[in-house]
Amino acid sequence: MRKLRMLMMMGCIPMILGAEEYKEPEKINLNKGWEFSQVGKSEWLPAKVPGTVHQDLINHGMIPNPFYGKNEEKVQWVENEDWTYRTTFNVTDEQLAREAAVLEFEGLDTYADIYLNGSLLERTDNMFVGYTLPVKEVLRKGENRLQVYFHSPIKQALPQWETNGFDYPADNDHSDKRVSIYTRKAPYSYGWDWGIRLTTSGIWRPVHLVYYDVAAIEDYYVRQASVTEELAKVENQLAINNITSTPQKAEVTVSYSYKDGEKTTKQKEVTLQPGANEINIPMEIGNPHLWMPNGWGEPALYDFEAQVKVDGKVIASKQERIGLRNIRVVKEKDAQGESFYFEVNGKPMFAKGANFIPDDALLPNVTPERYHRLFKDVKEANMNMLRVWGGGVYEDDAFYKEADEHGILIWQDFIFACTTYPSDPAFLKRVEAEADYNIKRLRNHASLAMWCGNNEIYEGMRYWGWDKKYTDPAIMEGMKRGYDKLFRELLPLKVQELDPDRFYMHGSPYEANWGRPESWKIADSHNWGTWYGQKPFESFDTEIPRFMSEYGFQAFPEMKTIATFAAPEDYALESEVMNAHQKASIGNFLIKKTMGLYYKVPEDFEQLVYLGLVLQGQGMRHGMEAHRRNRPYCMGTLYWQLNDSWPVVSWSSIDYYGNWKAMHYQAKRAFAPVLVDAIKEGDDLNIYVMSDKLEADKDVTLQLRLMDFDGKVLKKKEIKGEVPANASTLYHKEKYEGMTPNPRNTFLLMTLKNKKGEVLSEETFYFNFAKDQDLPKTDIRYKVKQMDGKCEITLSSKQLARDVFIEIPKQSDSNSLTVSSLQGARFSDNFFDLLPGQTKKVVVTSEELMKDGKLDICIHQLSDTN
Repeated sequence: MRKLRMLMMMGCIPMILGAEEYKEPEKINLNKGWEFSQVGKSEWLPAKVPGTVHQDLINHGMIPNPFYGKNEEKVQWVENEDWTYRTTFNVTDEQLAREAAVLEFEGLDTYADIYLNGSLLERTDNMFVGYTLPVKEVLRKGENRLQVYFHSPIKQALPQWETNGFDYPADNDHSDKRVSIYTRKAPYSYGWDWGIRLTTSGIWRPVHLVYYDVAAIEDYYVRQASVTEELAKVENQLAINNITSTPQKAEVTVSYSYKDGEKTTKQKEVTLQPGANEINIPMEIGNPHLWMPNGWGEPALYDFEAQVKVDGKVIASKQERIGLRNIRVVKEKDAQGESFYFEVNGKPMFAKGANFIPDDALLPNVTPERYHRLFKDVKEANMNMLRVWGGGVYEDDAFYKEADEHGILIWQDFIFACTTYPSDPAFLKRVEAEADYNIKRLRNHASLAMWCGNNEIYEGMRYWGWDKKYTDPAIMEGMKRGYDKLFRELLPLKVQELDPDRFYMHGSPYEANWGRPESWKIADSHNWGTWYGQKPFESFDTEIPRFMSEYGFQAFPEMKTIATFAAPEDYALESEVMNAHQKASIGNFLIKKTMGLYYKVPEDFEQLVYLGLVLQGQGMRHGMEAHRRNRPYCMGTLYWQLNDSWPVVSWSSIDYYGNWKAMHYQAKRAFAPVLVDAIKEGDDLNIYVMSDKLEADKDVTLQLRLMDFDGKVLKKKEIKGEVPANASTLYHKEKYEGMTPNPRNTFLLMTLKNKKGEVLSEETFYFNFAKDQDLPKTDIRYKVKQMDGKCEITLSSKQLARDVFIEIPKQSDSNSLTVSSLQGARFSDNFFDLLPGQTKKVVVTSEELMKDGKLDICIHQLSDTN
């Protein structure tokens, strides 16, 4: 047999194994045992894979923490150097005898030469694709040497910049020589108006060596031909590669099951021709469990599996988790312009959510546990959609898995943002390869709702003055032609070819510009009027789009996050360190300016940070409620932005360490399944009730109580009615004038109850801005019950306390000198109004909480800043 194998490897006779020797594929993890070195130096140090060179340098103390202070400046040299990674692995005789062996790199960042045992396997040039490389012919028994040489992404693209003759308008590329647009690499790594510049290199996703016989399943697509409540018709489309030189008779089996239920199987006898084979096995599922978005029901998932057997032996298999559902993007002309909304399983859905950016400047730091925590935060905030923004990356499989399991729809941008791009044949070839790879990788996910070509490029070409940068009009004309090649030709054709049942849009916003009201009537909008336009938050009430896919306002993170990158001497709004962590040119100015419209602006830095969090939360909630109130004309609100990639001043609602800012708590309230909302419109106070529930609430009662800040009830009334399903309704109105004898110290408490007496929603309406209120400096009393892993804080106050912030900066261990900052601790509620006479319990959870530890608690309220 050994002699036979040698003859087969030499190509002397056909490679035919007996059925008894066929085995299932063997997948070996090659993420261990790596080391790295700067090219030109002989020092080799242990490396982490998946990882980045920046993280490896940090781990060895060779560069400082780039997130601290002004250290960003000190690490920029790394991007201009070449780096080498290497490892060894062993191969046995048995493994060499397998019919095929492939080396799988799921992600290389970005320009890499891959060598194995003296053979150059591949030169890579795209961060967004995986590479599967046949290596059987270069493997050796015993030790094998694998090396990856990373070229500087700056130097590699520099000749393109030098020969192009003009600069692309890539203003977020924080360099004099803007080479980012030439490189299929995460744009945000070159800097952004919220992002640090860390232009990384490295093996950023896992590496595997796979041995197999006869054939491999290269793709398994469960296409949902049609899905209704009565019947789901699916097509199991398999791409199978027969690596032998002869036809192979095989049995292809597909099966599905739901939870622990019975498995349903279908088989097909096929003959696999040498090379690529396309197999389609249709199936029908009666009365399917439908995948539903968060708030509408269970995101039901089926387990599908495909197997290939030759002579009764399984030689290949692949599993997929599939949610059966029907998602349609309704973008149709109507009497008011052009609609834009998502219809899920035949029902129009108001989209509630946010824009997602990469969760770390060093991407391999984002673990499956971090994704899981983040999606719990998204679900708990009553969201049903995230937009994966086009300046980051196509996220890890774990991200979409969490979205599937939590019922969160994903709007997926292709990775292009805020600048025009080249459209030469070589560039288009790279983009086509990345589109092919990622569409196939993601199309089975139930959560994937749509594809979008890019972020804001079409808007930029028309409205951002780019044409004025170029004296030669042919440059701008070439950019427009390039836009059409990329976003109106190449990408929609790839979606149509590979994912024909999903909606594609050339860019976001589709047509709108925040300074042109007529454009808001068409499809989606990005409204930056409250930021770049420096408008008050009340502008949200009248600047209503059909779908708001971006809008935002900044805030500092809380002090315990600021303490991770700044020393106490840096705690000043315009200190060098604070400015290093404020990437928006008008950021600090605008925070204070807008704060002055609504609040008394404090001089103390820590009070300014607290009040800035309150401002962001209350202001952005105003927009969320305005959009929701105006359905069905407006059918979505995705704020900018959900998260941070480093500790920074930004538009996020969750900071880098996972702490909820005030805006996330306010989003949770604004996105509640049922919400009562009051607004002065003309001479009336109009009270709306918004419901996203699929069933109406009948026989409800709205209780209105006018109270002063001491808790005295001045007026009260009840209004009975019903709350229609999946709608916004004007429930009650009354004349505004004369509602309160003193707007400086009264508020309206609105409580909506169902016929069982259960509270559906309870909200307050204030007649004046906070700066014009006589807020009491009330004494908030609290008791703490501390346990391992959590604590309960019970608060009470005789008078109104607005925007109460429970801050837990640290915990000391009574048995040691260690102090933890409780980053990412979860609060059942925070940044809330404590009503007069109310007792409220807040539960805080964190693995770092200890029953015997000493907990530092600071209670802030709005009147402290007056």
